[in-house]
Amino acid sequence: RVHQFFAIAFVENLSLRALAPSFPIARVSPHEIYIAVDEEGGVYIYPFGAVVMHDVPPDRRESELAKLHRARPGLTPQVIREDYSVLEDPSFATGIQDGTLHVDRFTPGRAAIVALTMAQSAAMEYYERLVEALFERTNVLVERLEKKGTVPFSTRPLHRFIGEAISTRTEVLSVLHLLDKPDATWDDPAMDRIYSDLRAEFDLVDRYAALESKLRSIQEALELVLDVARDRRLLTLEIIVALLILIELIFVAAPVI
Repeated sequence: RVHQFFAIAFVENLSLRALAPSFPIARVSPHEIYIAVDEEGGVYIYPFGAVVMHDVPPDRRESELAKLHRARPGLTPQVIREDYSVLEDPSFATGIQDGTLHVDRFTPGRAAIVALTMAQSAAMEYYERLVEALFERTNVLVERLEKKGTVPFSTRPLHRFIGEAISTRTEVLSVLHLLDKPDATWDDPAMDRIYSDLRAEFDLVDRYAALESKLRSIQEALELVLDVARDRRLLTLEIIVALLILIELIFVAAPVI
């Protein structure tokens, strides 16, 4: 049997506590909301703004998304979509083959592991786009510094950009702790292997390392640009003070002349 998974990532994070009353038959935990659909399908809602649907027909997906939008008004249209298939056959050895997960049996616990990994990947892609945009804007400042040897005199836009970068960095690092291994994997060696294989398949560890590296580069570049801006303002202040002293000396010496 083929099991289909469909992941969506939104701009906003989702408050599970606020959403829970809108899904009275859902199973709610500190880490996710699970809504059973038909006999074997289900919807997973994660606080970091990701939703994964497991064996839910396309028309039913839209219905479940509409419920989410009603429960969370103003939710930004989804920015990331991913899909993945899992093949189940009693004769299979559990593992990744040709980019697809093969399992001998597909339990609800294993479905939850696949859903969580897909949610992590979708969230990671959103943050990759966010950090890449910051990286490009930082490069513009650095290129100006390289060509002109200075930065704009007004530092207010620079301060706003630095605040945005710090906010993004804090959000990325706080949300991506989701790469921690789920508790369920400690009790089932097969689930542990499934999680490890899927994490490698979606390249989560390397992508996270790349995000950290880019965030570090952005921070270092902004610190350099800010230092240059401060030096320029200090130099300007020193020139103004020197001019004021010179003017004062001229006025003091004027009566003598």
